[in-house]
Amino acid sequence: MTGPCRHGESGFATSAVVALTGLLVVLALVSAAGGRLLVEQRSAARAADLAALSAAASVQRGRPACPSAQETATANGARLTSCRVTGDVVLVEAAVSVQTLFGREVQVRKQARAGPVAP
Repeated sequence: MTGPCRHGESGFATSAVVALTGLLVVLALVSAAGGRLLVEQRSAARAADLAALSAAASVQRGRPACPSAQETATANGARLTSCRVTGDVVLVEAAVSVQTLFGREVQVRKQARAGPVAP
């Protein structure tokens, strides 16, 4: 049994539940989009690390470094955006494209360096 409603409070709970549900949906979408960016950031870092290691191994074998880095980055779902060789040290940058929540495309870029350890 419910008591009498005060004037103006009728239906307030329904409005509050709808508003809170909408807020939770928006927060869930923003969280999912942020999580996806973090996952793609790690993907770009992984591709850059592996491309740098592959290029450094090629340098050690006397082969061209950047084609090896390009192949490795592509095999890991990234695009090689930069490759520099200085002596035995290789510096690469890999990028991964990410679609944001509103359809905008963002490039996530990561750099990696590989080469022999200094004595």
